[in-house]
Amino acid sequence: MSSDQPPDRSDAGQLSLRIDLPQGRIGPGKIALLEAIDREGSISAAGRALGMSYKRAWDLVDAMNTQLGVPVVAASTGGHRGGGATLTEAGCALVADYRAIERAAQQAAAPRLLALLRRIPIRR
Repeated sequence: MSSDQPPDRSDAGQLSLRIDLPQGRIGPGKIALLEAIDREGSISAAGRALGMSYKRAWDLVDAMNTQLGVPVVAASTGGHRGGGATLTEAGCALVADYRAIERAAQQAAAPRLLALLRRIPIRR
């Protein structure tokens, strides 16, 4: 690999972002859960998709609701067709804001991350 070429994706380092708010932390796990709820349409299916229990998923949703002071997920109870969940406006905004901050941080850190990666031998 030439030193002026960025490493291919498999060799690239990744920036992981956690935002410490006065009310608690928002990080990649909670955001991934919200994205999975949006994709799967339920808290339990999102939990399964991420390899976590329904209780763990619900506890994380409840923590985010408390942190923001408004619900991030609107859940409906089951019936003959089962329940479901969707992101609220606040939940959608949280995901969008987090991902925008993450992109900005990744862009700002990219030159230093690349410099760091160039100094570390690649192990295969």
